[in-house]
Amino acid sequence: MIWMLLVLVYGLLKGSREIAKKLAMNKNSVMEVLVVYTFISFLFVIPQAPNAGGLEPKFFIFIALKSFCIFLAWICSFRSLKKLPVSLYGILDLSRMIFATSFGVIFLHEILNLYQIIGLITVCVGLLLLKFKPKFLKKLFHIEESPVVQNNQIILEEKTHSTTFYVILAFISCFLNAVSGFFDKVLMKDITSSQLQFWYMLFLIGYYLIYVLITRTKISLSTFKNIWVWLLAIMFVIGDKALFIANGMPESRITVMTLIKQSGCLVTIIGGKFIFKEKNTGYRFFCAAIVIIGIVIGVL
Repeated sequence: MIWMLLVLVYGLLKGSREIAKKLAMNKNSVMEVLVVYTFISFLFVIPQAPNAGGLEPKFFIFIALKSFCIFLAWICSFRSLKKLPVSLYGILDLSRMIFATSFGVIFLHEILNLYQIIGLITVCVGLLLLKFKPKFLKKLFHIEESPVVQNNQIILEEKTHSTTFYVILAFISCFLNAVSGFFDKVLMKDITSSQLQFWYMLFLIGYYLIYVLITRTKISLSTFKNIWVWLLAIMFVIGDKALFIANGMPESRITVMTLIKQSGCLVTIIGGKFIFKEKNTGYRFFCAAIVIIGIVIGVL
C-alpha cells in the first residue's frame, strides 16, 4: 500500500535526523540548532501558502495545540539527545510507539488483530534487547564493554553516564510526539497536508520566537553555516509531508503506522557503526533483524 511506503520514508528519514541532530549540536547549542532548523524548515514550506487557506477557526486551535506539543517535544528531545548516546536515545524512543498505539486503540477505536499484537510484541523485544542484554547473548556475540572515544570524551559503551533527568526528558518527548501524531490522524480527515504543514510550522516559528525573546537566547549567525542544520530541515519537511499524506488516506491506521516508523532504528544503528564508531554492532543488527520481523508481521 502507498501509505505504508510513505510511512517507511518517514521512518528512515527520522532515523537519519537523529544522527544529523547529534552532529549539528557538536557545532552549535541546542536552541541555536532548534530555532534555525525550524526557521529554515518553514522557508521550505512557504510555497504551500496559496493552498493553506480556507480553514475553519476550530482547526487553527487544534493545529496550535499540535504545534505546542511539538515545540515542547523538540526542546526535550534535543536536550536529551545532546547528552545521551544515539543508541540509547533510540531505545527510549520505543515508548513513543507504545503511547501512539494506545491512543489509536483508546481514542480512534482501532482494533489490533493477532498479527499486529505479535508484531508489536516482537518490535518491543527487539528494541529492548538493545539495552537489556542476556548473558548468553553477550557471550554469543562477544560483546565488549571497552571505552569508546567520541568528541574527545571517553564514553563507556555499555555503561553511559547519562542522568535520570535526560532520560525523563526523552520519555516526555516521546509522549508529546505521540500526542502530535494523534492530532495528525484526526486533523487529516478534514484538512489537506499543505494546510497542516504550513500552519503548524508557522505556529512553531511563533512559539520559538516568544521563547527566544523571553529567555533572551542568543542565536549565532554561524548556525546558518552548519550543513547538518540544513540537512535536518530538508529531511524534516520531506518526512513530514510523506507522513501527512499517509495520515490523510482513509485506509491508513495509526497502530500499523507506529510499527513501520520503527524502521528508523536501523538507521541509528548503522550511523552508530560508521559515524560514531560504536562497537558491538553485530549484536545490534541482530536486534534490528528482530525489529524488521516484527514490522513485517505487523503489516501482514
